[in-house]
Formats: sequence, C-alpha cells, structure tokens
Amino acid sequence: MKLYLPEDAPQLERILAAFSFPVPPVAAVHYGCGHINDTYCVLCQPPEGDCIRYILQGLSTAAFPDQAVVMDNFEKITTFLRQKLLALGEDASRGTLSLIPTHGGNTYYTDENGRAWRLMPYVEGTDCLQQATPELFAASAKAFGRFQYLLCDFPVETLRETIVKFHDTEDRLLKFKQALQADSLGRAEAVRDEIDFVLAREQDCSVLQSALKAGILPLRVTHNDTKLNNILFDRATGEGICVIDLDTTMPGLSVNDFGDSIRFGANHSAEDEKDLSKVNFDIELYEIYAKSFIEGAHGGLTEAELEYLPWGARLMTLECGIRFLTDYLSGDTYFHIHYPEQNLDRCRTQFKLVRDMEEQFEQMHAVIRAVC
Repeated sequence: MKLYLPEDAPQLERILAAFSFPVPPVAAVHYGCGHINDTYCVLCQPPEGDCIRYILQGLSTAAFPDQAVVMDNFEKITTFLRQKLLALGEDASRGTLSLIPTHGGNTYYTDENGRAWRLMPYVEGTDCLQQATPELFAASAKAFGRFQYLLCDFPVETLRETIVKFHDTEDRLLKFKQALQADSLGRAEAVRDEIDFVLAREQDCSVLQSALKAGILPLRVTHNDTKLNNILFDRATGEGICVIDLDTTMPGLSVNDFGDSIRFGANHSAEDEKDLSKVNFDIELYEIYAKSFIEGAHGGLTEAELEYLPWGARLMTLECGIRFLTDYLSGDTYFHIHYPEQNLDRCRTQFKLVRDMEEQFEQMHAVIRAVC
C-alpha cells in the first residue's frame, strides 16, 4: 500500500521505518499548532476495524541542543506517571503520554542530523484547545495541580535541565543588564521608562531563588510551559486528563508553573496589545485558577509553596517582560516578531500586568488563604 506523506517531509518514510507499528502506516500529515517541534499524525489502517493514529514528533535542535537529556527526562516522567496512575486504578493510556519503541528497542530514533524523533499513541477522544473560557481555565488549573500531586514524590534529582536557568529570574536580570550595557542597536535611550521599571524591581527578582536556596521552597518536577494547549481535554467530560509537551519538564518551582498560567490566563488582552488600557489583571480569573490548582494538587503543596503562589504569578510576569525587553535591546534575536517593535509592545503588556498585581497583591494573598 502506498505511503502518503507531506511533500515537504520526504524523510518521514525513513523515520517511520525505524519504529514498530502493528501494521504499516499508510499516511502522515502535519498536526497541531506548535512552533518548536515538527509534529505529524501518522495513520495505520488494519485489515479490519478503525484506523489507528499516532503522533510523531521531531525535536527542535535549536531549542533543545541536548536531545538525549530531553528524552531521558521524558521517559522517566511518563514511566513514573504511568505507574502512579495504574496504582490509583486509573487509565494510564489516557492519563499520560507513552513512547513506542524503535525496532532496536530504543525510545526514540536519531536521524543523520542528530535530531531525535519520538512516536506516541494518539489519545483518542480528546481535544487540544487554544482559547480558554473560565471553565476551561479552571479545568487546566486542576490538571496542572494534579500534575504536581502525581509527581510530588518523584526523585527530582534524577532529572536534568533541558534549558539551563530557564526560570531563574536572577539570571534573566543579569542577561538584561548585559544587553543594556551592550545596547547593540542604540535602542536603550528610547525605552528608559521600561528599563527603569526593571531596575526598580531588582530585589524582587531574587525572591523565589532566595527562598529555594534557603530551603523554604522545595525543588519539584515542573512543566515550565503551563499553557492551555499543553493539556488534552476529554471530549465527553471537559476535564483536563493528560498534560503534554513535556520537553521543558525539569527541576523547578511549583509556584512558577502556577504563575506562568496566571500570567497569560488571568487577563483578556493580546500579548502584544498596544493599548495598555485594555491590559488588566483579572483577580476573579486568578481566584478561579487558584482554587482549582490547589484542589488538583490534593494537599501535595507545602505551606510555603501556597504562601508564595502570588509571588509566582508576579515574578513569572515580570520575568517574561524582562525577556521581551532584553530581546528588543539585543535586536530581536530570540522571539519571532512580525513588526519592529513587537517585543517592546509585549514587554509593556507584561509590565502593566505586574503593576496591576502589585496593586492587588494583598488580595492575591487573601485568595490563597481563603482557599486553604
């Protein structure tokens, strides 16, 4: 039977041949909205019965230069989750991702360019969604909170960083200062207000790292990209049942996972909104998310972690704004842009949210105390 492939991906035939399928695949098509990895849906048609679907992903060598580390973390985490779900009497085939081995028994295939390719069963009856309603925001919070609960006793020391210092706000501040000093494009003078905003919050950048170093906050297995579209939602129940896109899952702080969700989910504006009057932190959405996240964590968070959740939201937003401003000063070399000042607009929206959070910070703490 002829194998149908995208015209721009003829190499897939050789890659697919490396994996063990129950029957030979008949087609592969581009899949999803991801901007980092290349993702395909692979179709196999048995002589009888329904088509069987799989997800094939080629990891980005630019984002993940050490792909063996990414895949080692991935295998350890999904194996642990599968065992935990089975012990709870749950359907592990829907509650976590899994890897299909190559003919040689490896968990991934490496092509001639050193790129890792992994094959996973397609989780049927689920949707990957791009836009949140309050109900979906709550469901995503419960799913990410449960992710923390299921992994609370994982031996985090066995994982390695897939992106070094990814959510180290002190290091992000250092890189910002280096970009500011270099001012390679002479942009600093025109963004003095934004620069001063960051420098005025230099001490804030150390709050979470200091708490980690002092042993106040524990090191956890963290996802580090807690967007709505990194959860599979059960089509029948609307519940978030499976956390996906585990490539940035590594040692980190649970409050950062919480905070990154609040950063993009507890407001109603575009990330590059020019009219800052439209950019507002929504304390009601924050409360919705906080309640469900804590419920999903099922008592797995320490008192200190609960206390620092508002700081996670505030500092993940500040850190993201710093990253956008650093990239703008450096000539837009990291984040893709569609117009010259997009990174500047992005940083301004984040800083507006930070201001709003600062003004409502006691309310944010009160929400957590009321939930607990």
